[in-house]
Amino acid sequence: MTRATAAAVWPTLVLPEDRQALMQAISYSLDYLATPRAAADYQNYPVPEITRDRVWRSLQRLRQLVATSSSDRAFQAALRQEFVLYESVGSDGEGTVDYTGYFEPQYRASALPTAEYRYPLYRRPPTLDSWPQPHPTRLELEGADGLAGSRGPLAGLELVWMASRLEAFLVQVQGSAKLQLTNGQTMSVGYAGRTEYPYTSIGRALVNDGKIAEDELSLPNLVTYFEAHPEDLDRYLPQNQRFIFFREGRDGPPMGTLNVPVTAGYSIATDKSLLPPGAIAAIQVALPQQTSQGNWISQPTTRLVLDQDTGGAILGPGRVDLFVGSGPQAGDLAGRINTSGQLYFLLLRP
Repeated sequence: MTRATAAAVWPTLVLPEDRQALMQAISYSLDYLATPRAAADYQNYPVPEITRDRVWRSLQRLRQLVATSSSDRAFQAALRQEFVLYESVGSDGEGTVDYTGYFEPQYRASALPTAEYRYPLYRRPPTLDSWPQPHPTRLELEGADGLAGSRGPLAGLELVWMASRLEAFLVQVQGSAKLQLTNGQTMSVGYAGRTEYPYTSIGRALVNDGKIAEDELSLPNLVTYFEAHPEDLDRYLPQNQRFIFFREGRDGPPMGTLNVPVTAGYSIATDKSLLPPGAIAAIQVALPQQTSQGNWISQPTTRLVLDQDTGGAILGPGRVDLFVGSGPQAGDLAGRINTSGQLYFLLLRP
């Protein structure tokens, strides 16, 4: 990260309409920073001047300012006086950051396999850390049709079964889900581990093969394509060789990789080997917004967020994934976020 030229940024930082949501997200980061894990994470952090104590004090002061500032102008004046901005160098060394969105899907599932519910999500194998490298691929673990897991190293690790193979795959992409079970109960599942392969976008593969136009790539269009061509699931899903394992979670919002909840609109996922876990950040990016007529427009947005998660495709200083919520509407929004912007971190002056 580099010290940012802040003159043009401070006037864009405004108080959110929902102050309580931002303050709750800050509190979750403070919960993480109080843990031994946070002490270990920051002991190895590559920027010496960014310490756990400095991030902790910055969050406490920011929460106070969000709660008590009488206006945007007063808020901005306090930030300008007390804080320093650090800009991510981005993917090009000049601050360009590629943004995507993610969400918590809500799907139907069964606690037992049936003729309809055939596609499992799997628990983390207890011997995963000792699996020989290279790990088995997705094709080797579940077969081309997604139904061969019971005949290999995943046998007996089934956590829950889904009716749609694509939905089971999308839970792996998002890393969590809320499942409405056929017995009337609700189950939350969260990320518990993965095989050591890079993430491969099946949407990008469809574009490369001319199946979907570049400017029409979105999650709704991807789902529509596979609904019309279900036979192509056997071809495209195995191209993402990475496989995700799950654990049963608790009720409430999904958990990020810092083991604290993520908050819709206020939590981001970044590469935690490079960017400060739990810290407050400001995103500057054009986000999709639906009009009252149902059309989508691009709205330039600057927003304070918390760096509370990571993801398989979120590598390097030029990638950010914004958590946008749960359910189909959130999925529609998340699938439309695919653009570049800037990313800044706010820390109290040393």
